[in-house]
Amino acid sequence: MNVSFNFSDRHVFVFGGTTGINLGIAKAFARSGARVCVASRKQENVDTAVVALQEFGGDVLGVTADVRDFDAVGGALAEAYERFGPIDVLVSGAAGNFLAEANDLSSNAFKVVVDIDLNGTFHVMRQAFQYLTRPGASVINITAPQSIIPMRYQSHVCAAKAGVDQLTRVLAIEWGVEGVRVNAISPGPIAGTEGMRRLAPQEDGGDALVTGMVPLQRMGTPEDIAQLAMFLGSSGASYISGAIIPCDGGGATESIKSMVEAAARELPKRQK
Repeated sequence: MNVSFNFSDRHVFVFGGTTGINLGIAKAFARSGARVCVASRKQENVDTAVVALQEFGGDVLGVTADVRDFDAVGGALAEAYERFGPIDVLVSGAAGNFLAEANDLSSNAFKVVVDIDLNGTFHVMRQAFQYLTRPGASVINITAPQSIIPMRYQSHVCAAKAGVDQLTRVLAIEWGVEGVRVNAISPGPIAGTEGMRRLAPQEDGGDALVTGMVPLQRMGTPEDIAQLAMFLGSSGASYISGAIIPCDGGGATESIKSMVEAAARELPKRQK
């Protein structure tokens, strides 16, 4: 059962909001009456997402921007501000991941993930501040269990997401005086996402392996994450800031580590 939220006439901007978890968040806000803007680096993904979001009947804007490009991020936010006014809820969810041991990572490969996950999050937040509703805006970063759980084959992601967590906490302090709340959501294994397709070996029962390690005995859904995002964006969370909140069925440590380790065993097969 979903909790009902009303975001009528509120402006919600979701970076990375054209696929996966972030599209699920954008759909939930659109369904609840928000004016929604989504951004990602691929025009075809933006176009597809806009069509899907328009089915809910509200105002929708799609823009193309790569979070690694500081100026492009600023341009996307300026366009959204011009169209819908101050941003009430900002979601920063762009991310990159792949499996590799640190000794097999090139400097560029490590940098790519840090640029998307960490630098990209900073770009979004730094450029968005001037357009946020003050006081009252809610900023939500999408982090990952790797930010606190060291995992083999994930040195790049662990480092980048740990940075996202600390950036979230610091800006909650710095922006709190302006009435802006900053939090992060740490999703567990979410079914049907690109992250799961990359990390869980479906052909060898990866879903069953992961589900068995989650205390609630099921995979999460984008709607699970969206419900938490809407709560954090609502007045019900008006005194919550600087929090890193897991949404993982109670099993981030066991389920995610098992998923990564199982996927790593498949690496030699995938590389043939």
